[in-house]
Formats: sequence, structure tokens, C-alpha cells
Amino acid sequence: MFDDKVILITGGTGSFGRKYVKTLLERYNPKKIIVFSRDELKQFDMAQTFDSPKMRYLIGDVRDRSRLVRAMEGVDYVIHAAALKQVPAAEYNPMECIKTNINGAQNVIHAALANDVEKVVALSTDKAANPINLYGATKLASDKLFVAANNMVGPKRTRFSVARYGNVVGSRGSVVPFFEKLIANGAESLPITDKNMTRFWISLQQGVDFVLKNFERMYGGEIFVPKIPSVRITDLATAMAPDLGQHEIGIRPGEKLHEIMCPADDSHLTLEFDEHFVLQPTIRFHDRDIDFETSAIGEVGKRVERGFEFNSGTNDHFLTVDEIVSFNRVAMQ
Repeated sequence: MFDDKVILITGGTGSFGRKYVKTLLERYNPKKIIVFSRDELKQFDMAQTFDSPKMRYLIGDVRDRSRLVRAMEGVDYVIHAAALKQVPAAEYNPMECIKTNINGAQNVIHAALANDVEKVVALSTDKAANPINLYGATKLASDKLFVAANNMVGPKRTRFSVARYGNVVGSRGSVVPFFEKLIANGAESLPITDKNMTRFWISLQQGVDFVLKNFERMYGGEIFVPKIPSVRITDLATAMAPDLGQHEIGIRPGEKLHEIMCPADDSHLTLEFDEHFVLQPTIRFHDRDIDFETSAIGEVGKRVERGFEFNSGTNDHFLTVDEIVSFNRVAMQ
């Protein structure tokens, strides 16, 4: 469905954007791929790798509405990946996080509607479910904006959905490269925030594939959640450095012990499919009556039991130490 289409990726020079561009160029024949981001050096570096004539690199910030409107002219699909993601940084710089993650989301919506973009998928995070930190709260607000935007489309073709998933192995700022750096520098012990901490675990390629598939299965208004395994932070440290000790340093500002992607409070809205969950909109769209139990590509889901929660601490699929080693080796390639 991406052949001969124009695709724009906000925050396109990040880990996700680079893998997404690579996948699009390998699997499809897009008319144009636009990388929209604010760091000219990262764009320069990225252009050395992806120098296809189909590539366009536009400097801009999602805080700048008029620039986004101009950038989306002629665009068919948008992936909104731009965000301020560091939890402690957001706690110390709350308004900057709000300006990018909330105001920026609204600007993306405005620009997509102004240009009659066909489909928009916004990237979310497990931290948006029952948030306790500012980053999660801003992404929850962003999710709500994108879902509600489907009530603003009128006669336009534009539809908005959200993809929510957990920690991406090896992405910028994640714990894997942090541990790798400590190990390479001769650390005698790895710092563990809390020995009971768990996290959802997904590779960058899995995240990209999930988003690609959601463009096909979306009606607009869904929050898509992949079924992915969990890891214990102690098992991760053991998998990466079996001969090193571990020491607890305490949970960082705004950090959770376990992550949630489908909250129990939303169980009455949650549908389970073979490979993913869908959180249906909390609101009804005034011009559409959608049966979300069957996706746009015919996948059939079922309602979960009341009180169901997709939680990294109670997940029925945990990776063993050996499985983490294998998973990380493939994910980091």
C-alpha cells in the first residue's frame, strides 16, 4: 500500500525513523519519503546512508504549525514519531515536553487535515497508560488528541490512529546501549534501579513492522498494542554481563516499577486479536459507526474480560536469560 505514495515521518532521524525508512525502501516503491526533523547534522548523517532520489530532508519542528502545513503538501501518509522521550528530562523541563508532545501533536493534526492527508499513525508509549510521569501524561494527552481528531475530519479522507508499544531494544536512550557502554568501560557492577522492575520488550524492526501493518488494518480512532514479551531488569543485566555483579540505585524520577499498555480501567474498550490488542475510542464518532471487532483487513477480535490488564509484571510471556541474549543479538543487527 506504500507503492507510489508520499510518506512523511516527523522525528525521522531517530532510531525508529531510520529503520522505517530502510524498511520502506527495501520492501516498497514509494514515490517520496520525507524526513521532517530539527537536527540538521542528523539529517546530513542520515542522507549519507539513505541517498535515494526518493528521499527528502526537511528541517522543521513540530512546534511550528505553519512549517508542518507546508511540509505535508501532497503527502499521503504520516508517521508521527517526534517527541521528547526522556523521563527525567521531562520531569525537570515540563513545559518543553508539553510544547513538543502535546502542542506538536495538535499541529500535526492541523497540518494533516489542512492537506487532506489520507492516514496518520502516531507513535505512543507504554508510559501513556496510567501515567505517573510527565512524559507519559503528555503522550496520553497526545493519544487522546489523535483519537478525537477523527471527529474533526468532516468530508475529508484523513484518519488518525495510534500505535503504543514498550521499550525498544537498542534505541537511543534505552538501557541496552547504556549497559553496553558500562561493560565496555570496565564496570565491575551494573546499576539496577529496582530488582523487581520489569519492562515490555520489542525490537526496532518489530515496532516498524507493527506500524506498517496498522496502516492497513486501521479505520481511525484505534490505539493498537502489540502482544510482546516482558523482561526482568535483573535478567537483562545477567544476559548482558553474566560475570558482573548488580547493585540497586533506586527508581529514577517519574519511573514505574512495571509498565502497562492496556489498563484495567479500559478493559471494557479492549479487544484481543491474534497478534495485538485494540483499545477502542472512549468517544463515539458522530458520522461513523465502526465495528472495531473486525479490522479493515478482516482480522477478527474478541472482547477481553472485565478487569483485564496488559501489564509487564503480570504478562504471561517472560523472556528467559538465554532468550534475552538471542533476542538482543538479533534486535541489534
